[in-house]
Amino acid sequence: MISDLGGPTANMYMLRCKSPRAEQTCRRLSCVYPDICPHMDTDHTPTINLYRRARELKGIKKILIASGVRYDIAVEDPRYIKELASHHVGGYLKIAPEHTEEGPLSKMMKPGMGSYDRFKELFDLYSKQAGKEQYLIPYFISAHPGTRDEDMVNLALWLKRHRFRLDQVQNFYPSPLANSTTMYYTGKNPLGKIGYKSEDVVVPKGDRQRRLHKALLRYHDPANWPLIRQALEAMGKSI
Repeated sequence: MISDLGGPTANMYMLRCKSPRAEQTCRRLSCVYPDICPHMDTDHTPTINLYRRARELKGIKKILIASGVRYDIAVEDPRYIKELASHHVGGYLKIAPEHTEEGPLSKMMKPGMGSYDRFKELFDLYSKQAGKEQYLIPYFISAHPGTRDEDMVNLALWLKRHRFRLDQVQNFYPSPLANSTTMYYTGKNPLGKIGYKSEDVVVPKGDRQRRLHKALLRYHDPANWPLIRQALEAMGKSI
């Protein structure tokens, strides 16, 4: 069995710009943010064919895609989601929305939750058609630059509404050569024009605020309730 086939992004194999002229003059920072470029080829046929050839190899009983699916691109070609759900998920598929709110998502250059909802809808449909009981495991991060306390409360409410209880959670830490690290130390967004009038980026700092953001990801843990209660009272929110 192959436990995880693919690279850091599982479904961008041979995806490229459809227009050589546009590619020569393009000034976009990303092909997929703030939306998918109309010149980007999102046809997953090469990836689907690769999966099928891999399944035919002698001695291969099962090939899993455990993580790394860029779901905003996958929804552009539902055939890929059907192939994935029908043959390459071992009960659970990890994906990374990272957050539900526009503030932090825009700093991460990540899609909104509309893409996640559409992917889940198709994933559930094709899993059911294949006669399989399979689930998505979403990953989220706390205390990322651009995240207000209210954003974390909204994320906690989303988790509760969808009956997610996270055990392992990730708190943001600055690391070298990352845009987020620049935001953390400067309070400015390097993805935009930097100047004395440029917008400041909200940066969760300090032990208490960082603990609060992490606690809200694990809202169901009674040990976190006192800290969450104090924060909600300070925000004027009912408990």
